[in-house]
Order: sequence, then structure tokens, then C-alpha cells
Amino acid sequence: MDNMKLAALLFPDVTLTPEDLEVKYPPRNLPEGARVTRFAPSPTGFLHIGGLFGALTDVLVARASKGVSFLRIEDTDKKREIDDGVSAIIRGFEAFGVDFTEGVTGFGTEKGDYGPYTQSQRASIYHAVAKRLVEEGKAYPCFCTAEELTALRERQETDGALIRGYFGKYAKCRNLTLEEIEANLAAGKPWVLRFRSEGSEDKRITFEDLIRGKIEMPENIIDEVLLKSNGIPTYHFAHVCDDHFMRTTHVIRAEEWISSVPKHIAMFKACGFKVPKYIHTAQVMKLDDETGDKRKLSKRKDPEASVSYFVEKGFPREAVIEYLLTLLNSNFEDWRRANPNLDAMDFPFNLKKMGSSGCLFDLTKLTDVSKNVISHMKASDIYDRVAAWAKVYSPAFHAVFTIDPAFSTAMLNIDREVPKPRKDIAKWDEVEAYFSYFFQEPDADPSLLPERVSPADVKAIVSCCCENYEPTEDKDAWFARMKSWCPALGFCPEVKEYKKNPEAYKGHVGDLSSVVRLAVTGRTNTPDLCTIMQLLGKEKVSARLNRFAAKLG
Repeated sequence: MDNMKLAALLFPDVTLTPEDLEVKYPPRNLPEGARVTRFAPSPTGFLHIGGLFGALTDVLVARASKGVSFLRIEDTDKKREIDDGVSAIIRGFEAFGVDFTEGVTGFGTEKGDYGPYTQSQRASIYHAVAKRLVEEGKAYPCFCTAEELTALRERQETDGALIRGYFGKYAKCRNLTLEEIEANLAAGKPWVLRFRSEGSEDKRITFEDLIRGKIEMPENIIDEVLLKSNGIPTYHFAHVCDDHFMRTTHVIRAEEWISSVPKHIAMFKACGFKVPKYIHTAQVMKLDDETGDKRKLSKRKDPEASVSYFVEKGFPREAVIEYLLTLLNSNFEDWRRANPNLDAMDFPFNLKKMGSSGCLFDLTKLTDVSKNVISHMKASDIYDRVAAWAKVYSPAFHAVFTIDPAFSTAMLNIDREVPKPRKDIAKWDEVEAYFSYFFQEPDADPSLLPERVSPADVKAIVSCCCENYEPTEDKDAWFARMKSWCPALGFCPEVKEYKKNPEAYKGHVGDLSSVVRLAVTGRTNTPDLCTIMQLLGKEKVSARLNRFAAKLG
């Protein structure tokens, strides 16, 4: 076989060579030990939480080694691609502050010297490498039709072949003569380019996975398709070419790709390229509500599978990143306790601390993490974030919330900037309901009153409060004032004293506070009542107290 002639027949217009590409994309000038990682999604839908999990791994691994992370878009599967899928991916990363060093930055935009970072724009690279493989006898054209491939699979089933695929005696086009190939091309028959595997069924390969350790697998014997009939590369071939010429050192991807490693290693070696390090991460799982078993997060069943869910609900990006880091590295929580004020992205990420089994995504745990993160935020920061969220997702609340920024900020600051702040809000869509009594008259339910407090007692308490409340008093003075009302009302000013002799009193000072809290806010549990009343003002407080008393007849 004259391989040079065959290569010229198959790629008559390709003049670019692998040597040209080596010059165009030289080894990166990085510090010793720096890692180059990539996240390479397909624009086929929303950004999955598992994608954010993987991308965060890429960015942190590169950052910890003073290396480079880049975003590559793998858009060779045009059948699955959706309109503007790239923008959906970019928006997802921007929402959570995941920033790549290089790569695609938007629809039609990118940064970095190793592009294009979109596969559909890299055809000349794939064809240059493919032509060289043909010249070296490592690839060949296959003219098999879909019907012939179906017949091949049926024959393998009849033969009881342990391995299914295009290889060995089943590789019909592997040994075509140049004359036969020329005749097929002249007849206009469509063809794909296949890899001429040198693997053997009785041999195995071993490779090191940086999370899972040594993995032994059978050698690749399949003559995989490198280029489809339209000249577009398969994932396998594009991966080899892209990660070589983009100088990727560590390929971090989901564990489902482990089975493909033998064919990828074979292709890297056939091309004369250095094989990168492989890291196969565990899948993000959840416990099924019905069975209690672990399962993959489902796009159809689980709204939290999409990162847009967390944006729409208003989870702060820091909380989502913090929680993902607890899944990624077992020592993150210890680091966070030791470094409470550092940015999570400063965490010294370590691949060796990653687990190899599926990690559980727990919305309840995320909610707890988010409450903690928000509790340490400044009220002014929370105001800005809630306003920005509400403008998009709750316009009616935005209109009310932003009328008086100082008032809303003070509201958010109740019990916040103190040594032990309240942990009551987990996401921005909870703010409207949580603080609703600041913006509208509460519909207080009398059945929530302490059982020992009668309607007459309520009216007497309300009367005392309306006559004696002083908004200028701090909470200690305000509580002392309530205690002073107790003897005349028949209540005990000290809770401990009441518990020693409950028969001597109608109740205790806490009951007075409960009556006022319920009348003013409609709640039995709120942040500091004194501050709430000060923000509402004496006129509004008195009006609410009197309306509540009137409800009791």
C-alpha cells in the first residue's frame, strides 16, 4: 500500500502538518509542576451541577499549582447541540464565580493563545493529524454502510464474540487495496476514517489514575472511527488532538470515561503525543426519595440538577461553592474552620483528598451551609444581592423592597452583625416571606397566644404597651419596662420565680413579650422584637396592637 498516495487521495487540500502545529502551539512556559486542566462541555443544554463540580475541580487543580485552566466547547455533535447553548454554560459559570484562565468567554468570543477553543473551528488541526496517521499506515478509510455494520454486529452475536466492534476479521475495510479504495472514492461512496489498532486481545495495559490508583484494562483492539463521513472528528480523536496541542497535562473528567482510556492511550501513542495524566471523578449522586438508594441526579426528576435552579432560588454563589468543596475534598471543612475569613477559592485543593465513590448531593446540607454563609454577610451586601435577585425573579417584591434602601438594610441587619448572628435565611427567595410583616399588615392568629393568657389579659397588655412604649429605649430598657407592668397585670416579672410558684401568677414576663410579638408581627418567633418595633415606629406598632386586641372582642 502506498500510504503517501492514499493520504493525498483522502486529504488533497490539507497542507498543514503536525510539525506546523507544534510550532504554532508550543509547550507552555509555566513553572515546574504547574498543571494545565480543561473543562470541555457540549452545548447541549443547561449547565449540570455535576458540570460545575467538574469545572471547579479543573480550576482549583490549576490554581493550586500556578497553572492554567481553560474552557473548551466540544460542539462536534451537531444533532444534540441547542441554540445558544454556549451562553447558557457561560452564564452558569459567571453566576458562581468560576473563572477559567483561557478559553471560550461567550458566544463567538474567547481568550488565550491555544485556540480556537471551540472544536468546530479546529477542523484543520484534526485533518492535519489524520493525514499523518494515514501516511504512516495508522489509519484507513472505511466504506461500510449502516446495513453492513448491522450485519457485522449480528455475525459477532452468532459467533459468540466476547468483544463487539470493528476489529480483526470483522474489519472489512482494514485490508482494502489502494485500487479498491480509489474505485470506491471514484464511485462517490461516503467513508469514515478509522484508527488501525495494533492492540491484542490477550494483552492488558496499566495506567495510573490520580484518584483511583493503578487501573489494569484490556488493550484496545477496536478500529475506532477518527473522522466521521462529514470530516468531523469523534470525541476520542478530538480529545487526543486538542489536549495535545492545548498542552493539557491533567485530563479531569467523569468516571464514565474510564472505559475509553485504552483507546485514548493507543491514539496518543500512535500520534507520537505524550499521554496526559488521567483523573476520573466520582459522579454527583442523590438519595432517591422513594427507594432510599443512591442514583445519578436526573435532568428530568431533579430541578437541582441544573445550576440555574440555585440562581433562581437565590442561593449565594459562595454557599454553593463552599458546599461543593465539602464534596470535593474531605479536609475542606477543617480548613474552613481554621480560615473563616478567606475566600473558598484560596483553599489548597488536593486531588489525593478526592473520593473515588459517588458523592451525595444533599439539599438540606447545602441549605445549612448557605444559612451559615449568609449569617456572616454584611446587611448592605445582602441588600444589594436581594435587590438584584428580586429585580429578575420577583419584580413586585423588588418594588417594595427598594423603596427605602436604608429601612430594608436595617431590617436585614437585625441580629446580624453580632458575635452569634442568626442563621435564618438560606436563599434570597425566602426574604420576602421571612420579613413580610415589615411590608404589610400581619394577620395575627389569636390561637397562637399562650394558653394561660386570656382575651382580657391581652387587652390589658396592649393598653400598657400603647401607653408606655418608648421607641428610643434599647432592648434592655424595653424589657425592664415590660417587667414593671407585670405586678399590676398579675404576671411574674421573672421566669425562674414563676416556675417555682406558677399557681401564684397568671403567667410571666415572656408571655407579655409573646403577646406583643404576635400582635406586631403575626409570628411567635422573630429576630429582636425591640429593634423590629423601632423600625416600624410607634404609630404603626400601636395600630397593630389595637387591631389585634379588637379581634378578641
